[in-house]
Amino acid sequence: MTAFFDLPVRRFAANGVEIAARIDGSGPPLLLLHGHPQTHAIWHRVWPELTRHRTCVAADLRGYGDSGKPAASADHAKHSKRVMAADMVALMRGLGHDRFEILAHDRGARVAHRLALDHPEAVARMMLLDIAPTLDMYEGTTRAFAQAYFHWFWLIQPAPVPETMIEHDPVFYLRSVMGGRPGGLAHFSNEAMAEYERAARQPGWATGICEDYRASATIDLAHDEAGRAAGERLRMPVRAMWGERGAVGRNFDVLALWRAVADDVTGGPLPGAHYLAEESPHAVLAEAGDFFGWR
Repeated sequence: MTAFFDLPVRRFAANGVEIAARIDGSGPPLLLLHGHPQTHAIWHRVWPELTRHRTCVAADLRGYGDSGKPAASADHAKHSKRVMAADMVALMRGLGHDRFEILAHDRGARVAHRLALDHPEAVARMMLLDIAPTLDMYEGTTRAFAQAYFHWFWLIQPAPVPETMIEHDPVFYLRSVMGGRPGGLAHFSNEAMAEYERAARQPGWATGICEDYRASATIDLAHDEAGRAAGERLRMPVRAMWGERGAVGRNFDVLALWRAVADDVTGGPLPGAHYLAEESPHAVLAEAGDFFGWR
């Protein structure tokens, strides 16, 4: 297998936007989705083992990394998780994968959740890292959670206030968010940090991340509320993991919340706080091997 950072970043037309991805490996297809404020480079430490067992497609979400960065829309629909999910279904189908597994972190895991609801036939199983369902996290917000996840409430403020502040020094913003969790920036390799910083400097990045969060606080919640009222549930196996030192596990009963919306949920805490694929790659791989079935 080719080393992660030696692989070319390929670009694909998908659902009206360009999606950037690295692809390697063999076996059943596995879609890998990153979180905020990073790129698909989060998977570089687990990539060698994953690609021994799966054909891995590590993609940048729209608005992030090297993927397309659509302009904002008044209703934030261009950055809804429904549209982001459709991007990934189109990407995978274009690669010949009508059905696949998913391993996703943070914002990418929210996209995966919506993808599995809107396109259940496409998802064999999925492993989600360090989130509870978005609707429950908003409805269960406490002072402690708001302090830990202040960016949830700052990024959704009307444009152009957060965009202007981020664009003044995007690398400072990125380092502040990533370094503000337990362990600081020591978890991240020089190569990965260089990728994240390069991506943060791209035009449209600040708009993309703000619109992602604005969508989550508006149109995504409307989709979630309508879906729950209609009785939609996740029917495929789900494994939910969270950082034992992170805010998600401290503030929410993660398994209980997922079991309320899904039929088959397993999971538990992992060493680390939030950026689990980089903080605790061996633990993530052990869980992935057990869940996806190569151990």
